[in-house]
Amino acid sequence: MADLQDEPHSVGIGAEDLPVPAVAAAAGALDRAAALLAVHPVADGCNTLVWTLHQSPYHDIETSDTGVDTDIPRLRAGGVGAQFWSLLGPSAPAREDAAGDQVLSGTLDQIDTALTLMRRYPDSLCLALSADDMADARNRGRIASFLGPVPGRTLTDSLGALRAFHALGVRVLAPAGAPWALEELTAFGHEVVREANRLAILLDLTGCPPAVACQITGASKAPVIISNTAAASLNPHPGNVTDEVLAALREANGLAMVTFDGARTGDSLHAVADHLDHVRAIAGPHSVGLGATFGAAPGHPRPTGLTDPSGYPRLIAELLERGWPESEVALLTWGNALRVVRDAEFTSRAAQHRR
Repeated sequence: MADLQDEPHSVGIGAEDLPVPAVAAAAGALDRAAALLAVHPVADGCNTLVWTLHQSPYHDIETSDTGVDTDIPRLRAGGVGAQFWSLLGPSAPAREDAAGDQVLSGTLDQIDTALTLMRRYPDSLCLALSADDMADARNRGRIASFLGPVPGRTLTDSLGALRAFHALGVRVLAPAGAPWALEELTAFGHEVVREANRLAILLDLTGCPPAVACQITGASKAPVIISNTAAASLNPHPGNVTDEVLAALREANGLAMVTFDGARTGDSLHAVADHLDHVRAIAGPHSVGLGATFGAAPGHPRPTGLTDPSGYPRLIAELLERGWPESEVALLTWGNALRVVRDAEFTSRAAQHRR
């Protein structure tokens, strides 16, 4: 962490260019950020490393590797304590005649890659199936690893695949692009939502049209998440979430996790902080989180200062300097994600009792 604290806080400005009080203030904010992350680490909602490793399995993530932006040293330097590993392949046209078997087999291959990753690095990564697992991993100094989301397109007219995914350890499903959630939530889509609630599988609304996102949010008894997004009011990127959806998340105690994708947020750490400010203002401090979408090979546009997971302390320092209370920063980094996972489990127990 010391190497982060020695860097200038203002992006693009050298420490020698800052007045002495400004340098001291920046260092003080980084010290506070480091102390906070030691107790309330980051629960990151989206990392695509599994897909990257599936394509190029020869990376050793126990050492820093310039071929990918995610490895264990940088996760630890950034204070990451829980990670949701995305099992989505590259975006594909949402067509009902798409090869469903191919999507399913590709998803199973990625699950196998993810589980192999846990077995290869047991001292750093451990599979998490519950909120208790998440807290236990933090207490043991490991990174709790949740599997998902998996694509909703793998579910056609049967819920068997969803139950099979759950048995394999998957805990997040992404409806975007599924035939049952294209323009509206169909009757089968309502069945998927109910079964996901029963299994304590979170629904990730990333990429869903606003109307469908609001429908699913209203239909789900458990909180929903958007694992990687930014504020459409600040940048009308198609992957960003509208204020209407943010308001629905607030009402349903859901969670919008802000990305570090430069195309969606802007090209600086300060721009990402602006999106966090907006999501916090509309959805509320209990419904904002972090979903950086790291895990890619070099070349993906990243905001300056947030090019890999080790940049998290700088972002937290920026939020503290903007006046975020430490209690709300703790919710942002860890508390909100833990609460959503725990609420999904509570909903699952209630559904099984009724059943």
